[in-house]
Amino acid sequence: MATKSTTRKTTKKAQVKTQRTSTSVEDFIDSVESETRREDAKAIDRMLREITGEKPAIWGPSIIGYGEYTLRNSMGEAQWPKIGFSPRKNANVLYLLPELLASDPLMQKLGKYKLGKACLYITRLSDVDMDVLRELAARSWKQMTEKYG
Repeated sequence: MATKSTTRKTTKKAQVKTQRTSTSVEDFIDSVESETRREDAKAIDRMLREITGEKPAIWGPSIIGYGEYTLRNSMGEAQWPKIGFSPRKNANVLYLLPELLASDPLMQKLGKYKLGKACLYITRLSDVDMDVLRELAARSWKQMTEKYG
């Protein structure tokens, strides 16, 4: 009589792929192909450094992040930037607090943009009101710092 063999499956949670790297932020920004996107990225970097008081780091291949907190989700826990942006080919993408993007009345005064869940897509900084963008970023940073330290 054959016996039935049972094997125990172990469930391993996937590790978050986007991790802090040692890549130079300045070198990364200087490597942006589009001159307009590169200059916009430099302006966003200056603004976020002023708001956060943090030295940024590159997260994964293309996110410039400021500060960090422990993100907890279905994949487990991982360190993640409190605020950040990425100079992508078609737009600069700012990663701000999703609740802020969904409900802050200032969004109506920002100018031309597109939204994702936690992403603000800006094709050109000249399309938005920089004072409004600065205030939105400052509110996002403040709320993230209050929530996560």
